[in-house]
Amino acid sequence: MSLFEYKAVDTAGKSLKGVIEASDRKAAIGLLAQKGHFAMELIETQRQVQRTAVVSSADGDVRVRVGSKDVLAVSVQLSTALKAGLPVLEALQIIRDQQSKPAIIALLENLSRQVSAGKSLSEAMEQYPRVYSPLYISMVRVGETGGILDQTFDQLVRLLTREEKIKSNIKNAAAYPIMVLAVGMISVVVMLVWVLPKIIATIGADKASLPGPTKALLGVSDFLAVYGWLLAMAIIGGVYAFNRWKETPPGRVAWDGFKLKIPMVGKVLRTLAVGRFARTLGSLCKCGITILEGLSVVRDTLGNEVLGQQIDKVAAEVKGGRSVAEPLGQSGMFDKLLVQIVALGEQTGRLDELLLQAADTFDDQADSALVRFVSLLPTILILLLATVIGFIIAATLLPILAMDLTSAL
Repeated sequence: MSLFEYKAVDTAGKSLKGVIEASDRKAAIGLLAQKGHFAMELIETQRQVQRTAVVSSADGDVRVRVGSKDVLAVSVQLSTALKAGLPVLEALQIIRDQQSKPAIIALLENLSRQVSAGKSLSEAMEQYPRVYSPLYISMVRVGETGGILDQTFDQLVRLLTREEKIKSNIKNAAAYPIMVLAVGMISVVVMLVWVLPKIIATIGADKASLPGPTKALLGVSDFLAVYGWLLAMAIIGGVYAFNRWKETPPGRVAWDGFKLKIPMVGKVLRTLAVGRFARTLGSLCKCGITILEGLSVVRDTLGNEVLGQQIDKVAAEVKGGRSVAEPLGQSGMFDKLLVQIVALGEQTGRLDELLLQAADTFDDQADSALVRFVSLLPTILILLLATVIGFIIAATLLPILAMDLTSAL
Protein backbone atom coordinates (compact mmCIF):
# COMPACT_ATOMS: atom_id res chain seq x y z
CA MET A 1 0.00 0.00 0.00
CA SER A 2 1.13 3.57 -0.76
CA LEU A 3 0.18 6.97 0.58
CA PHE A 4 -0.97 9.73 -1.80
CA GLU A 5 -1.28 13.43 -1.03
CA TYR A 6 -4.20 14.82 -2.99
CA LYS A 7 -5.91 18.07 -3.89
CA ALA A 8 -9.49 17.68 -5.03
CA VAL A 9 -12.86 19.37 -5.36
CA ASP A 10 -16.21 18.00 -4.23
CA THR A 11 -19.54 18.14 -6.05
CA ALA A 12 -20.18 21.61 -4.59
CA GLY A 13 -16.88 22.92 -5.96
CA LYS A 14 -15.20 23.14 -2.54
CA SER A 15 -11.42 22.59 -2.55
CA LEU A 16 -10.12 19.71 -0.45
CA LYS A 17 -6.73 18.27 0.37
CA GLY A 18 -5.46 15.36 2.44
CA VAL A 19 -3.78 11.98 2.39
CA ILE A 20 -5.28 8.72 1.12
CA GLU A 21 -3.96 5.16 1.22
CA ALA A 22 -4.25 2.97 -1.88
CA SER A 23 -2.37 0.33 -3.85
CA ASP A 24 -1.71 2.63 -6.83
CA ARG A 25 -2.78 5.92 -8.44
CA LYS A 26 -5.76 4.37 -10.20
CA ALA A 27 -7.08 2.92 -6.95
CA ALA A 28 -6.53 6.25 -5.15
CA ILE A 29 -8.52 8.15 -7.80
CA GLY A 30 -11.27 5.52 -7.55
CA LEU A 31 -11.51 5.84 -3.76
CA LEU A 32 -11.74 9.63 -4.03
CA ALA A 33 -14.43 9.36 -6.72
CA GLN A 34 -16.53 7.11 -4.48
CA LYS A 35 -16.53 9.91 -1.89
CA GLY A 36 -17.65 12.40 -4.51
CA HIS A 37 -14.21 14.01 -4.72
CA PHE A 38 -12.56 14.77 -8.08
CA ALA A 39 -8.77 14.60 -7.92
CA MET A 40 -6.96 17.66 -9.27
CA GLU A 41 -3.48 16.67 -8.05
CA LEU A 42 -2.19 13.34 -6.74
CA ILE A 43 1.36 12.80 -5.46
CA GLU A 44 2.68 9.51 -4.07
CA THR A 45 4.57 10.20 -0.85
CA GLN A 46 5.94 6.84 0.28
CA ARG A 47 5.01 3.22 0.52
CA GLN A 48 3.59 2.12 3.87
CA VAL A 49 6.22 0.18 5.78
CA GLN A 50 4.97 0.51 9.34
CA ARG A 51 1.91 1.66 11.19
CA THR A 52 2.75 5.13 12.51
CA ALA A 53 0.71 8.24 12.99
CA VAL A 54 1.46 11.89 13.70
CA VAL A 55 -0.70 12.91 16.65
CA SER A 56 -1.19 16.47 17.80
CA SER A 57 -0.93 16.81 21.55
CA ALA A 58 -0.18 19.44 24.15
CA ASP A 59 3.52 18.81 23.58
CA GLY A 60 3.25 19.32 19.81
CA ASP A 61 3.12 16.82 16.99
CA VAL A 62 4.56 13.47 17.96
CA ARG A 63 5.06 10.36 15.85
CA VAL A 64 3.65 7.27 17.48
CA ARG A 65 3.71 3.64 16.38
CA VAL A 66 0.50 1.66 16.50
CA GLY A 67 0.63 -2.02 15.61
CA SER A 68 -2.12 -4.15 14.17
CA LYS A 69 -2.48 -5.95 17.51
CA ASP A 70 -3.08 -2.57 19.18
CA VAL A 71 -5.79 -1.75 16.63
CA LEU A 72 -7.45 -5.11 17.30
CA ALA A 73 -7.31 -4.67 21.08
CA VAL A 74 -8.88 -1.21 20.92
CA SER A 75 -11.50 -2.44 18.43
CA VAL A 76 -12.51 -5.24 20.80
CA GLN A 77 -12.92 -2.73 23.63
CA LEU A 78 -14.90 -0.35 21.41
CA SER A 79 -17.16 -3.19 20.29
CA THR A 80 -17.87 -4.17 23.89
CA ALA A 81 -18.52 -0.56 24.95
CA LEU A 82 -20.86 0.14 22.03
CA LYS A 83 -22.80 -3.10 22.65
CA ALA A 84 -23.26 -1.91 26.23
CA GLY A 85 -24.94 1.25 24.87
CA LEU A 86 -22.17 3.77 25.59
CA PRO A 87 -21.89 6.80 23.27
CA VAL A 88 -18.82 6.85 21.01
CA LEU A 89 -17.12 9.77 22.77
CA GLU A 90 -17.59 8.28 26.23
CA ALA A 91 -16.39 4.89 24.99
CA LEU A 92 -13.21 6.45 23.55
CA GLN A 93 -12.48 8.30 26.78
CA ILE A 94 -13.02 5.21 28.96
CA ILE A 95 -10.83 3.06 26.74
CA ARG A 96 -8.14 5.76 26.70
CA ASP A 97 -8.04 5.78 30.51
CA GLN A 98 -7.47 2.01 30.51
CA GLN A 99 -4.40 2.12 28.24
CA SER A 100 -0.78 1.94 29.35
CA LYS A 101 0.96 2.37 25.98
CA PRO A 102 1.69 6.08 25.28
CA ALA A 103 1.08 5.67 21.55
CA ILE A 104 -2.47 4.37 22.07
CA ILE A 105 -3.24 7.00 24.72
CA ALA A 106 -2.13 9.79 22.34
CA LEU A 107 -4.12 8.36 19.45
CA LEU A 108 -7.34 7.88 21.46
CA GLU A 109 -6.94 11.35 23.00
CA ASN A 110 -6.78 12.86 19.54
CA LEU A 111 -9.76 10.83 18.29
CA SER A 112 -11.77 11.91 21.34
CA ARG A 113 -10.89 15.55 20.75
CA GLN A 114 -12.01 15.42 17.11
CA VAL A 115 -15.25 13.60 17.91
CA SER A 116 -16.07 16.10 20.68
CA ALA A 117 -15.45 18.90 18.12
CA GLY A 118 -18.25 17.50 15.97
CA LYS A 119 -16.51 15.11 13.60
CA SER A 120 -17.73 11.58 13.10
CA LEU A 121 -15.52 8.71 14.22
CA SER A 122 -14.77 7.70 10.64
CA GLU A 123 -13.74 11.27 9.76
CA ALA A 124 -11.40 11.32 12.77
CA MET A 125 -9.90 7.97 11.80
CA GLU A 126 -9.30 9.16 8.24
CA GLN A 127 -6.55 11.38 9.61
CA TYR A 128 -4.49 8.24 10.30
CA PRO A 129 -4.34 6.22 7.06
CA ARG A 130 -1.32 4.28 8.37
CA VAL A 131 -3.29 3.08 11.38
CA TYR A 132 -6.79 2.56 9.99
CA SER A 133 -7.13 0.85 6.60
CA PRO A 134 -9.70 1.91 3.95
CA LEU A 135 -11.66 -1.25 4.87
CA TYR A 136 -11.80 -0.22 8.52
CA ILE A 137 -12.86 3.36 7.77
CA SER A 138 -15.47 2.32 5.18
CA MET A 139 -17.14 -0.08 7.60
CA VAL A 140 -17.15 2.48 10.42
CA ARG A 141 -18.65 5.11 8.08
CA VAL A 142 -21.46 2.75 7.01
CA GLY A 143 -22.08 1.77 10.62
CA GLU A 144 -22.47 5.43 11.58
CA THR A 145 -24.79 6.13 8.64
CA GLY A 146 -27.01 3.13 9.31
CA GLY A 147 -26.98 3.43 13.11
CA ILE A 148 -25.45 -0.04 13.46
CA LEU A 149 -21.98 0.91 14.67
CA ASP A 150 -22.01 -1.78 17.36
CA GLN A 151 -22.73 -4.49 14.77
CA THR A 152 -20.10 -3.02 12.46
CA PHE A 153 -17.42 -3.19 15.13
CA ASP A 154 -18.41 -6.78 15.85
CA GLN A 155 -17.74 -7.62 12.18
CA LEU A 156 -14.50 -5.64 12.26
CA VAL A 157 -13.27 -7.57 15.28
CA ARG A 158 -13.96 -10.85 13.49
CA LEU A 159 -12.02 -9.66 10.42
CA LEU A 160 -9.06 -8.31 12.39
CA THR A 161 -8.89 -11.42 14.57
CA ARG A 162 -8.70 -13.61 11.47
CA GLU A 163 -5.97 -11.40 9.95
CA GLU A 164 -3.91 -11.61 13.15
CA LYS A 165 -4.30 -15.38 13.15
CA ILE A 166 -3.07 -15.54 9.55
CA LYS A 167 -0.05 -13.36 10.36
CA SER A 168 0.76 -15.49 13.40
CA ASN A 169 0.47 -18.72 11.39
CA ILE A 170 2.74 -17.38 8.65
CA LYS A 171 5.36 -16.22 11.16
CA ASN A 172 5.30 -19.56 12.95
CA ALA A 173 5.47 -21.35 9.61
CA ALA A 174 8.51 -19.36 8.50
CA ALA A 175 10.48 -19.64 11.76
CA TYR A 176 11.67 -23.26 11.47
CA PRO A 177 12.57 -23.22 7.74
CA ILE A 178 14.51 -19.98 8.23
CA MET A 179 16.41 -21.49 11.16
CA VAL A 180 17.21 -24.66 9.15
CA LEU A 181 18.39 -22.59 6.19
CA ALA A 182 20.51 -20.27 8.34
CA VAL A 183 22.20 -23.12 10.23
CA GLY A 184 22.81 -25.00 6.99
CA MET A 185 24.36 -22.00 5.21
CA ILE A 186 26.62 -21.25 8.18
CA SER A 187 27.73 -24.90 8.25
CA VAL A 188 28.55 -24.85 4.53
CA VAL A 189 30.59 -21.63 4.82
CA VAL A 190 32.51 -22.92 7.86
CA MET A 191 33.34 -26.19 6.09
CA LEU A 192 34.46 -24.44 2.90
CA VAL A 193 36.48 -21.61 4.44
CA TRP A 194 38.08 -23.31 7.46
CA VAL A 195 37.63 -27.10 7.58
CA LEU A 196 38.41 -28.07 3.98
CA PRO A 197 41.66 -26.03 3.60
CA LYS A 198 43.01 -27.39 6.89
CA ILE A 199 42.31 -31.00 5.91
CA ILE A 200 43.95 -30.55 2.49
CA ALA A 201 46.94 -28.82 4.11
CA THR A 202 47.29 -31.71 6.57
CA ILE A 203 47.33 -34.24 3.74
CA GLY A 204 50.00 -32.25 1.96
CA ALA A 205 48.74 -33.26 -1.47
CA ASP A 206 49.62 -31.28 -4.59
CA LYS A 207 46.61 -29.28 -5.82
CA ALA A 208 47.25 -30.37 -9.39
CA SER A 209 46.82 -34.02 -8.43
CA LEU A 210 43.61 -33.52 -6.48
CA PRO A 211 40.30 -34.93 -7.79
CA GLY A 212 38.07 -32.60 -9.79
CA PRO A 213 35.37 -32.11 -7.09
CA THR A 214 38.04 -31.27 -4.51
CA LYS A 215 39.68 -28.74 -6.86
CA ALA A 216 36.32 -27.08 -7.45
CA LEU A 217 35.60 -26.79 -3.73
CA LEU A 218 39.09 -25.41 -3.06
CA GLY A 219 38.45 -22.79 -5.74
CA VAL A 220 35.20 -21.80 -4.00
CA SER A 221 37.04 -21.79 -0.65
CA ASP A 222 39.81 -19.51 -1.98
CA PHE A 223 37.24 -17.17 -3.51
CA LEU A 224 35.28 -16.88 -0.24
CA ALA A 225 38.46 -16.30 1.74
CA VAL A 226 39.58 -13.45 -0.54
CA TYR A 227 36.33 -11.97 -1.85
CA GLY A 228 33.83 -13.11 0.79
CA TRP A 229 33.34 -9.55 2.03
CA LEU A 230 32.64 -8.39 -1.52
CA LEU A 231 30.14 -11.19 -2.03
CA ALA A 232 28.39 -10.28 1.23
CA MET A 233 28.12 -6.62 0.16
CA ALA A 234 26.79 -7.69 -3.25
CA ILE A 235 24.13 -9.86 -1.60
CA ILE A 236 23.07 -7.04 0.73
CA GLY A 237 22.94 -4.60 -2.20
CA GLY A 238 20.98 -7.09 -4.28
CA VAL A 239 18.43 -7.62 -1.51
CA TYR A 240 18.04 -3.86 -1.09
CA ALA A 241 17.61 -3.30 -4.84
CA PHE A 242 15.15 -6.20 -5.03
CA ASN A 243 13.04 -4.77 -2.20
CA ARG A 244 12.99 -1.35 -3.87
CA TRP A 245 12.00 -2.95 -7.17
CA LYS A 246 9.14 -4.83 -5.47
CA GLU A 247 7.72 -1.49 -4.29
CA THR A 248 7.35 -0.17 -7.84
CA PRO A 249 4.02 -0.93 -9.59
CA PRO A 250 5.60 -3.11 -12.33
CA GLY A 251 7.80 -4.88 -9.79
CA ARG A 252 4.88 -5.51 -7.45
CA VAL A 253 2.81 -7.05 -10.24
CA ALA A 254 5.70 -9.18 -11.52
CA TRP A 255 6.67 -10.45 -8.05
CA ASP A 256 3.10 -11.18 -6.95
CA GLY A 257 2.48 -13.01 -10.23
CA PHE A 258 5.64 -15.08 -9.75
CA LYS A 259 4.59 -16.05 -6.21
CA LEU A 260 1.29 -17.39 -7.51
CA LYS A 261 3.18 -19.71 -9.90
CA ILE A 262 5.47 -21.22 -7.25
CA PRO A 263 4.40 -24.80 -6.44
CA MET A 264 2.68 -25.09 -3.04
CA VAL A 265 3.25 -21.38 -2.28
CA GLY A 266 0.85 -20.25 -5.01
CA LYS A 267 -1.90 -22.53 -3.73
CA VAL A 268 -1.49 -21.28 -0.17
CA LEU A 269 -1.64 -17.65 -1.32
CA ARG A 270 -4.74 -18.26 -3.46
CA THR A 271 -6.51 -20.06 -0.61
CA LEU A 272 -5.72 -17.24 1.82
CA ALA A 273 -6.96 -14.68 -0.73
CA VAL A 274 -10.24 -16.56 -1.29
CA GLY A 275 -10.88 -16.64 2.47
CA ARG A 276 -10.16 -12.92 2.77
CA PHE A 277 -12.40 -12.15 -0.20
CA ALA A 278 -15.34 -14.09 1.23
CA ARG A 279 -15.06 -12.77 4.78
CA THR A 280 -14.34 -9.16 3.82
CA LEU A 281 -16.95 -8.79 1.08
CA GLY A 282 -19.51 -10.63 3.23
CA SER A 283 -18.86 -8.29 6.15
CA LEU A 284 -19.05 -5.19 3.94
CA CYS A 285 -22.33 -6.30 2.31
CA LYS A 286 -23.78 -7.15 5.72
CA CYS A 287 -23.01 -3.60 6.85
CA GLY A 288 -24.85 -2.17 3.84
CA ILE A 289 -21.93 -1.24 1.58
CA THR A 290 -22.67 -1.55 -2.14
CA ILE A 291 -21.02 -4.28 -4.21
CA LEU A 292 -18.95 -1.79 -6.23
CA GLU A 293 -17.62 0.00 -3.18
CA GLY A 294 -17.06 -3.34 -1.46
CA LEU A 295 -14.99 -4.66 -4.38
CA SER A 296 -12.80 -1.55 -4.38
CA VAL A 297 -12.08 -2.10 -0.69
CA VAL A 298 -11.66 -5.89 -0.96
CA ARG A 299 -9.01 -5.69 -3.69
CA ASP A 300 -6.51 -4.18 -1.23
CA THR A 301 -7.07 -6.88 1.39
CA LEU A 302 -6.06 -9.84 -0.81
CA GLY A 303 -2.33 -9.32 -0.31
CA ASN A 304 -1.56 -9.83 -4.01
CA GLU A 305 -1.58 -7.15 -6.71
CA VAL A 306 -2.30 -9.61 -9.54
CA LEU A 307 -5.45 -10.82 -7.77
CA GLY A 308 -6.28 -7.20 -6.93
CA GLN A 309 -6.16 -6.27 -10.61
CA GLN A 310 -8.53 -9.15 -11.38
CA ILE A 311 -10.96 -7.67 -8.84
CA ASP A 312 -10.63 -4.30 -10.60
CA LYS A 313 -11.67 -6.00 -13.85
CA VAL A 314 -14.61 -7.66 -12.08
CA ALA A 315 -15.68 -4.28 -10.66
CA ALA A 316 -15.52 -2.74 -14.15
CA GLU A 317 -17.75 -5.53 -15.51
CA VAL A 318 -20.20 -5.11 -12.62
CA LYS A 319 -20.32 -1.38 -13.28
CA GLY A 320 -21.32 -2.24 -16.85
CA GLY A 321 -24.27 -4.26 -15.62
CA ARG A 322 -22.92 -7.81 -15.30
CA SER A 323 -23.10 -9.98 -12.20
CA VAL A 324 -20.09 -10.51 -9.92
CA ALA A 325 -19.92 -14.28 -10.39
CA GLU A 326 -19.57 -14.32 -14.18
CA PRO A 327 -16.37 -12.20 -14.57
CA LEU A 328 -15.02 -13.68 -11.32
CA GLY A 329 -15.24 -17.17 -12.83
CA GLN A 330 -13.86 -16.08 -16.20
CA SER A 331 -10.72 -14.71 -14.55
CA GLY A 332 -9.67 -18.27 -13.65
CA MET A 333 -7.86 -16.93 -10.58
CA PHE A 334 -10.40 -17.81 -7.91
CA ASP A 335 -11.78 -21.03 -6.45
CA LYS A 336 -14.77 -22.48 -8.32
CA LEU A 337 -16.63 -22.96 -5.05
CA LEU A 338 -16.30 -19.24 -4.34
CA VAL A 339 -17.72 -18.42 -7.79
CA GLN A 340 -20.68 -20.76 -7.24
CA ILE A 341 -21.40 -19.27 -3.81
CA VAL A 342 -21.31 -15.73 -5.20
CA ALA A 343 -23.64 -16.73 -8.03
CA LEU A 344 -26.09 -18.37 -5.60
CA GLY A 345 -25.91 -15.37 -3.27
CA GLU A 346 -26.72 -12.96 -6.09
CA GLN A 347 -29.67 -15.09 -7.21
CA THR A 348 -31.16 -15.43 -3.71
CA GLY A 349 -30.24 -11.97 -2.37
CA ARG A 350 -28.28 -13.59 0.50
CA LEU A 351 -24.76 -12.79 -0.72
CA ASP A 352 -23.51 -11.50 2.63
CA GLU A 353 -24.87 -14.47 4.57
CA LEU A 354 -23.53 -17.11 2.18
CA LEU A 355 -20.09 -15.48 1.92
CA LEU A 356 -19.70 -15.29 5.70
CA GLN A 357 -20.75 -18.92 6.07
CA ALA A 358 -18.33 -20.00 3.33
CA ALA A 359 -15.51 -17.90 4.81
CA ASP A 360 -15.09 -20.38 7.67
CA THR A 361 -14.71 -23.22 5.16
CA PHE A 362 -12.17 -21.29 3.11
CA ASP A 363 -10.28 -20.33 6.26
CA ASP A 364 -10.07 -23.99 7.29
CA GLN A 365 -8.75 -24.84 3.82
CA ALA A 366 -6.16 -22.08 4.11
CA ASP A 367 -5.03 -23.35 7.51
CA SER A 368 -4.73 -26.91 6.17
CA ALA A 369 -2.76 -25.75 3.11
CA LEU A 370 -0.43 -23.74 5.34
CA VAL A 371 0.12 -26.72 7.66
CA ARG A 372 0.96 -28.97 4.70
CA PHE A 373 3.37 -26.40 3.34
CA VAL A 374 5.04 -25.95 6.73
CA SER A 375 5.48 -29.71 7.18
CA LEU A 376 6.97 -30.17 3.70
CA LEU A 377 9.26 -27.15 3.31
CA PRO A 378 11.72 -27.98 6.14
CA THR A 379 12.06 -31.52 4.78
CA ILE A 380 12.96 -30.20 1.32
CA LEU A 381 15.47 -27.73 2.79
CA ILE A 382 17.08 -30.44 4.93
CA LEU A 383 17.43 -32.75 1.91
CA LEU A 384 19.02 -29.98 -0.16
CA LEU A 385 21.43 -29.00 2.60
CA ALA A 386 22.27 -32.66 3.26
CA THR A 387 23.10 -33.07 -0.45
CA VAL A 388 25.40 -30.03 -0.42
CA ILE A 389 27.14 -31.02 2.82
CA GLY A 390 27.42 -34.63 1.64
CA PHE A 391 29.13 -33.43 -1.55
CA ILE A 392 31.57 -31.35 0.49
CA ILE A 393 32.40 -34.31 2.76
CA ALA A 394 32.84 -36.63 -0.24
CA ALA A 395 35.11 -34.12 -2.00
CA THR A 396 37.16 -33.80 1.19
CA LEU A 397 37.56 -37.57 1.59
CA LEU A 398 38.47 -38.26 -2.06
CA PRO A 399 42.16 -37.18 -1.71
CA ILE A 400 42.52 -39.31 1.44
CA LEU A 401 41.07 -42.35 -0.30
CA ALA A 402 43.29 -41.72 -3.33
CA MET A 403 46.38 -41.61 -1.10
CA ASP A 404 45.39 -44.87 0.62
CA LEU A 405 44.93 -46.59 -2.73
CA THR A 406 48.29 -45.31 -3.97
CA SER A 407 50.01 -46.52 -0.80
CA ALA A 408 48.39 -49.94 -1.12
CA LEU A 409 49.69 -50.29 -4.66
